Amino acid sequence: MKKRWHWLIAMLAVMSLVAAACATDEGVSTTTAAETTETTAAETTETTAAETTETTAAEMDLSGTTVTVFGSESSDEEAGAMQDALDVFAEANGMTIVFTGARDFSDQINAQAAGGNPPDIAIIPQPGKVADFAREGFILPLPDDVLATLEENWDSAWVAFGNVDGVQYGVNNKSDIKSLVWYSPSAFADNGYTIPESWDALKALSAQMVADGNIPWCIGIESGGATGWPFTDWIEDLTLRFEGADYYDQWVAHDIPFSDPAMVAIWEEVLAEWNAPGNVFAIDGSIAATAFGANGQPLADGTCMMHRQASFFSAFLPEGTPTGPDGISVFYFPAGPNGEKPVLGGGTLATAFRDAPEVWAVMQYYASAEYANERQKAQQIRKDGELSGFLSANQNQDLSNYLPLEQEMISIMLDAEVLRFDGSDLMPAAVGAGTFWTEGTSAVNGDKSVADAVAAIDASWP
Repeated sequence: MKKRWHWLIAMLAVMSLVAAACATDEGVSTTTAAETTETTAAETTETTAAETTETTAAEMDLSGTTVTVFGSESSDEEAGAMQDALDVFAEANGMTIVFTGARDFSDQINAQAAGGNPPDIAIIPQPGKVADFAREGFILPLPDDVLATLEENWDSAWVAFGNVDGVQYGVNNKSDIKSLVWYSPSAFADNGYTIPESWDALKALSAQMVADGNIPWCIGIESGGATGWPFTDWIEDLTLRFEGADYYDQWVAHDIPFSDPAMVAIWEEVLAEWNAPGNVFAIDGSIAATAFGANGQPLADGTCMMHRQASFFSAFLPEGTPTGPDGISVFYFPAGPNGEKPVLGGGTLATAFRDAPEVWAVMQYYASAEYANERQKAQQIRKDGELSGFLSANQNQDLSNYLPLEQEMISIMLDAEVLRFDGSDLMPAAVGAGTFWTEGTSAVNGDKSVADAVAAIDASWP
């Protein structure tokens, strides 16, 4: 792909005017989305890419500019690799890009946007939150050149997750496949276990493991302000398997309520598996108090036999853990009663709060194959050549940067006949990043019945 961001055009006269109009005393623009437009959310939706900025990034020299990025990835491996990849672009263009990650990103970004002090770019894990911010006028539509780079590198199914009311606001950044179960092939072989191909077979395997004196599952749903989201992933995977994609889509849109009998049955199915005697190991004594990423060590130690988690879980395996046939590997989360094999996916979307050429240049970089390559290489270095914890569904990236197991995961994503984004991430944030998490946690703790929890979620739908 043509590298459109190495701009060293000598336009000093133009740059002096732009600097005078846009810079603070420090030479960095601090204009927020709210300050760049007085339009309503509806009017923002109608804004064209050409109207968003008068000068495209490709026409600007980016030297001396600064862009701030905020996201939910906060570990040394993930946040560090994000910064490493951004540094490659920043150094090539004589600019500064600063990434900050926080576990309570969801809470912080809401306060920052409402308070008028957001970052230049936010890396948002929920398309539902992208839609909220777009309709509230906080984030900006993509200019034509950024959109072109996005569409050049990403399948339309992924691009659609950042589209709100027919206007593109999000740039795909990271991709996850969630329909995975992590396990030790050697531990399975030693115990005579085979990979289950249906939900019923998976439950039977769990029962056999308990009978053999093994603990089937490591499970934890604690995640700071986002506690509860791993439970929602189980619900979403089983919804796709038990009721199909059409039902799933209607449920995500709330055309089918959480209190629908089929949905209640799915909640009860998950909780029955989790609450069966001997079925779950939780480090801190309870599923809700155990951090979702703390299950890597007990899985590697053989304390538990399985852990259902997305592809990024590899970043939480202990340093030096071998992967593949001779270490920790994955199998596809089994099919449901109808035999279909859907894939539940997730990921993050870059969104822009500030209208400036340097911001759009970084957004365009995020959409590129170059970013995917640099991010993967950086994260693999930080993981000493092990599974990196990062995947991208960018169609033009260099797959040789990935280990065979990672390439297999990417292939599952790109070849899936039925692919759906994480349902809670598609819902309005008040539910998907709110009551679905909290009420799910209450049900897991036994503080509420399933009936009461789902009724509370339905009542919270905006």
